[in-house]
Amino acid sequence: MNVWGITHPGVVRTENQDAYATELLGKRKALGVVCDGMGGARAGNVASSLAVDEFLSQFRAVWKQRGLSNDKRLLQAATQANSAVLQRSIADSACYGMGTTMVAVLVDGKHATILNEGDSRAYRVNEDGITCVTRDHSLVQDLVERGELTQDEARNHPNKNLITRALGAETELNADLFQLEVKDGEYFLLCTDGLSNQLSDQEILYEIIHGGEDEDCCNRLLEIAIRRGAPDNVTAVLIKC
Repeated sequence: MNVWGITHPGVVRTENQDAYATELLGKRKALGVVCDGMGGARAGNVASSLAVDEFLSQFRAVWKQRGLSNDKRLLQAATQANSAVLQRSIADSACYGMGTTMVAVLVDGKHATILNEGDSRAYRVNEDGITCVTRDHSLVQDLVERGELTQDEARNHPNKNLITRALGAETELNADLFQLEVKDGEYFLLCTDGLSNQLSDQEILYEIIHGGEDEDCCNRLLEIAIRRGAPDNVTAVLIKC
C-alpha cells in the first residue's frame, strides 16, 4: 500500500486554505484526510489546519481502541474536529464564521470507510473505471438533483462554491459515511474542488491509470489544474491499495 499527497495555492490565490494529512497505519492500512477552509484569508487557513490536526489527534486516540467500528472511529475524529473549529470561531473574533470541508478515507485491509462533509470529494478508481463515492453538499448539487441544472451547467455555475454543510458551522456533525469493499490494486483519490473543478472524471481516471508512475500522479493532476488557470487552491491525496 502506498500513499501520496500534494497541496498548492493555485495560480490566483496567494494563500493556501487547504490542508491534508496521510498516515500508513500498518500492512494494508492507511488514512487520508483533506480539508478546504473558508471564512476569510486567515480564518480559512486556520479552519482547515485545525480540523486536520484535531481529526488526526482524535483518530490516533481511538485507532487501537477495542470495540469501535471504523465508521465510529472516523465519526469521533470528525466530531472532535467540528467542535474545535466551532469553538475557535466563537472564541476568536478574527475567525468568526469560519468553517471547512472534510473528506477522509480509512483503508483497513479489504474494507474502506469514507466520510465527507462539504464539497471535497473521494473518488474510487480501478479497472472498472472511476466513481465519485461522495456527494457534494452544495447548492448547485441540490439544483442538479432537483432537475433544475444539468451536470454541464453545474460545472460553470456562478454559485458553485456555495456549500450547504461544513465543519464548524453547526454544533452537530452532519457528515455522510460510505462503506466499501476494497480490491487489490485499486485507488482512492481525495481532492478539493480546486482540482475537481478543473479536471473531468475521465481526465482524472486517465492520469491515475495511464498517465505515468503512481508516485508522480498527484503532481500531474496539479500541473493540469495549473495550466488551466487554477483559480482556487488545489489539494490531492492518492492511496493505492
